[in-house]
Amino acid sequence: MQTISLGRSDLRVTPICLGTMTFGQQVDEAHAHQLLDHAVERGINFLDTAEMYSVPPKRETYGATERIIGTWFASRPGMRDKVVLATKVAGPSRNMDWVRNGSANLTRAEILQACDDSLKRLQTDRIDLYQIHWPNRNAPAFGAVYFDPKQDREFSSIQEQLEAMAELVKAGKVRHVGLSNETPYGVGEFVRIAEQMGLPRIVSVQNPYALTNRVVDNGLDESLYRHGVSLLAYSPLAFGALSGKYDESGVNTPEPIGRMALFETMRKQRWARPESLAAAREYNALARQHGLTPTQMALAFCYQSWRVGSTIIGVTTRAQLDEDIDALDVKLSPELLAQIDAIRWRLRDPAQ
Repeated sequence: MQTISLGRSDLRVTPICLGTMTFGQQVDEAHAHQLLDHAVERGINFLDTAEMYSVPPKRETYGATERIIGTWFASRPGMRDKVVLATKVAGPSRNMDWVRNGSANLTRAEILQACDDSLKRLQTDRIDLYQIHWPNRNAPAFGAVYFDPKQDREFSSIQEQLEAMAELVKAGKVRHVGLSNETPYGVGEFVRIAEQMGLPRIVSVQNPYALTNRVVDNGLDESLYRHGVSLLAYSPLAFGALSGKYDESGVNTPEPIGRMALFETMRKQRWARPESLAAAREYNALARQHGLTPTQMALAFCYQSWRVGSTIIGVTTRAQLDEDIDALDVKLSPELLAQIDAIRWRLRDPAQ
């Protein structure tokens, strides 16, 4: 599998990244190790996790995914040097009092401590890409559509966050830094302040990008392009809706097994909105009309987009992993892309 440069950094990553937030709840440790082995065997060199994983987040599984990856590294000598490892420090607590005691801010001290804790769980001495999981300020994220200035209050500044990251880079604990769930404003400010103050420059932004959520195309894509920052596209299958698994049964039945069927909290998210599922059914039907599986079309759309640096896939089985990797060879015709855009013109971004 070929690699691409992440932003303006020296990190070379595969166009597919294995996301691991299912490890620790849907996927046990032994099976997770098997999936990690197979991903590397198939050519993937890029892994993404976070301190708050697995998902859905809860006290009992906080840090579980990092610990599973850590035992994988420990049991496979030399494997750590074969992969680019990304993880994230959580932003202000979103009703999770087990994350830094429910802190409503993200301070320098908290960033430094969170990094040390992640390194310990991951059983490594360095993180290749350390990301801020969501903005440390009042900003719309995770399905919030509007910015509300009335919610503004005092947070640690972007400069303070970057200064903490600079300490981690200087100490050799972190190689490069990135963001997640960010806005065009946030990207511009992080780049501006880094360049002005000589602080680490972000190399990537990890945001949702799927057929039912192309908010990136509404201006963030220009910001990323002009600043030389790579997009890491997450939820390309819209929590399974774009795989076709919910087309017949919906999300309120136990079959087929998927995260939105398994977890009630997942059914309250943007991907499970009635309009999101309806749009997914239209895209899935279009894929079948062109002789493709819904998964193939949804992933190929991300894989061949100039906007995307690497696409983050999440799997629970080896068969899913192989299907997702094999979709890299699928090419969507200009005619099919035009039909995809026609659906988006009518339905916009229901899973925003």
